[in-house]
Amino acid sequence: MFLADSYSLPIFVQEMIEGRERGSFPSLFLQMEQSTQIQVITGKIEELIAAETDLFLVEIRIKPTNNVKVYIDGDKGVTIERLIQYNRSLYKILEESGMFPNGDFSLEVSSPGLDEPLKSHRQYLKNIGRPIEVVTIEGLKQEGKLIRVEEQEIEVEEEKGKGKKKELINHIIPFKQIKTTKIQIKF
Repeated sequence: MFLADSYSLPIFVQEMIEGRERGSFPSLFLQMEQSTQIQVITGKIEELIAAETDLFLVEIRIKPTNNVKVYIDGDKGVTIERLIQYNRSLYKILEESGMFPNGDFSLEVSSPGLDEPLKSHRQYLKNIGRPIEVVTIEGLKQEGKLIRVEEQEIEVEEEKGKGKKKELINHIIPFKQIKTTKIQIKF
C-alpha cells in the first residue's frame, strides 16, 4: 500500500491513518448506521427462530452505548430457556461479525414485558380477550377488552356501569389511528 507523505494529505485523512495505526479508527468509518445494524440483526434473529414457527421477532433497539435489545415473543409465549439459547447464539454471531468494533456491545434477548406496547399484528392476536388501553394519535384513551383483531382494525369492548345498568359498548379502532396499545393488568 502506498501512502503519500503526511504533509500533503488533508488533516482528516492524516488523523484517519494515524487512528488506524493506533487501533482507534474513527467510528464514523467503522460502525454501520443503526438502521443497517438493525436490518442485519433482524436477518440473523429470523434465521435463528425460523424453525420455531410459533416465535416471532417483535422489535430490536440499539442504544447509543451499543446496548442491543431484542424482543422475541411467541403465539403461546416464549420460555426463558429459549431466550437464553437465542441470546448466546446471537451474541456469538454479533461478536464474530465485527459489527461492533472491539466487541463493544451488550446484548439482551427477552420477551416484551407487560409494560411494553403491542407492536405487531401477532401480538394483538395473541392478546384477544385481555383488557387493553389504546391511545389514539389524537391522544384519546380507550380501555376495554380486546375482542377482535382484523388486518386493518381492532375491536375493543368497553364496559360501562354496573349491575342492571351495565352496558357493553364496542369500539372499532383502525390500526392507522393507534399510537400505542398496552395490556392492562386487572386483579
